Amino acid sequence: MNPAPKEMIIDGLGVSSGIAIGIVHVRESGAIAVPEYAVKGAEVDAEVSRLDVALKTAQRQIARLRTKAASMPPSAAEEMVFLLEAYDQMLDDSRLVRGAFRRITDDKINAEAAVQAEINDISQSFAALDDAYIAARVDDVREVANRLIRVLTKSHVKPLNEVPKGSIIISEDMTPADTAQLNPKNVAGFATVLGGAQGHTAIMARALGLPAVLGAPGLLGAVKSGDQVVVDGNQGRVIINPKPATLAAFEAKQAAHRKKLGRLARLRRQPSVTRDGTEISLGCNVELPIEMPGVLSSGATNIGLLRSEFMFMNRDDIPTQDEQYKALRDMVKSMDGRPVTMRTLDIGGEKLAQSMTQDFGDSAQSALGLRGIRLSLKKTELLEDQLSAILRAGAHGPVRILLPMVSTQQEVRKTRQILKKVVTRLKRKKVKIANPLPPLGVMIEVPSAALTADALAGVSDFFAVGSNDLTMYTMAVDRTDEQVAPLYNPLHPSVLRLIQFTADAALRARIPISICGEMAGDPRFTALLMGLGIRELSMSAHALGPVKQRVREIDLSAARDRAVHIMSQTDSGRIAMLLDDFNSLV
Repeated sequence: MNPAPKEMIIDGLGVSSGIAIGIVHVRESGAIAVPEYAVKGAEVDAEVSRLDVALKTAQRQIARLRTKAASMPPSAAEEMVFLLEAYDQMLDDSRLVRGAFRRITDDKINAEAAVQAEINDISQSFAALDDAYIAARVDDVREVANRLIRVLTKSHVKPLNEVPKGSIIISEDMTPADTAQLNPKNVAGFATVLGGAQGHTAIMARALGLPAVLGAPGLLGAVKSGDQVVVDGNQGRVIINPKPATLAAFEAKQAAHRKKLGRLARLRRQPSVTRDGTEISLGCNVELPIEMPGVLSSGATNIGLLRSEFMFMNRDDIPTQDEQYKALRDMVKSMDGRPVTMRTLDIGGEKLAQSMTQDFGDSAQSALGLRGIRLSLKKTELLEDQLSAILRAGAHGPVRILLPMVSTQQEVRKTRQILKKVVTRLKRKKVKIANPLPPLGVMIEVPSAALTADALAGVSDFFAVGSNDLTMYTMAVDRTDEQVAPLYNPLHPSVLRLIQFTADAALRARIPISICGEMAGDPRFTALLMGLGIRELSMSAHALGPVKQRVREIDLSAARDRAVHIMSQTDSGRIAMLLDDFNSLV
């Protein structure tokens, strides 16, 4: 008699919440051996033609996927359509495509090798940028490149739409297009060796409601088809061949999670109001148009932070004013009258984009250098185009303009002068723009801005606290550096005092203040932020339900009293204890 297989636990990133229990279906890697050989003479033209045909074939595949998306759940379908449109644009004209054609003609190599070389070069150019947002965008380009290579090499990956009911897909990687093939009636969840929380695969998993763990090293070597497995999307764990006691515990967690989802679903249409009747505005942070269906289904009253960088990524050139306007217009219209706060470019530092920063050398690559509003005021033609696009988009619904990395009043005044010039120009051309003009606010994300918040309030229409960067700059900690990451602590007295000072300044000036960093989306911090005077929170769509539930449990007067007590403390451990004690009372 063979002994029972040993239970094994592998940790990864939980990117889509929930518990999935099922039988493993190992998906073949799908890795492609890319041949490389020299071409010459008339063969060069033939290779150019091969790549051109492959591009058209890939576009037809994308069109078929777009048709298939119509049968997916509505939120996932809309996200998939946004993504496929981006793929289609990359196949039409992008650095990847232009670079591959150039390599065929200049380097005299075959088409698939040219595509592989170009995607390798694109990946390496971003390798030094330790930023999840950038990495996820590079993954999108890589998916388009791999699709082209599969067409050129006539390689095919076995589809996932006919796996047995209750299957857990285990794979080295999972592209968004792969995820679109998953039938939630048959697939209980999935886990991969590669991938991260910011990519489209994670977004698709959440839209489909499938528990998922990505970035789990060693997973493929530890599991085989037919094994029983648990995917814990909450904790980011994969439990292979669980013991009976372990399985029973996860079955209980699974039932509890389903009940929680039911409660949160019922909350979507409920007001975000405290027990003593104070309304708290809950909005969403948005990085990509693909996230809009999740925003609309979350019950958000606004977009508290729209990161405009998505329009400038995955391209060599700078988007025109019209391109920016169309992208922003579509998002404003989809919000159907709910406000959208658009942050101007925060490219620089870890969000380096060569087409805009190549003139400034190392300064544009430093977190303490030429980034955010500093870069925009150096390249005013970019800022003028972006402000024009925002003003034009504002004709279709309420918008606000948010300036990143502000540290002085002068930066706001200069931006107001540029905004006034842009308004005059557009009116002269009889272009329809926002009426009244959008409020102009500043991000409070560096200590100098927080410490002079009373002065900045005199030139600003609203504040938005970026708690992530504010904590990083205050503590002088790079969260991605494992040697110092434990020092990153938003409950450090210095960080809380800067938030309190900013909130008090906004209250005195009678201007709105929101918080849009990770603190806003964590129910642990909700009572403290409200007690400090914050009445607007903006977060990822999937965090909105739990935060709303917490808001509705809180008595604001009690939260104020606890915040006063917390702010009298000098030890972050004591602060955490007082906060957790207050949260446990509900």
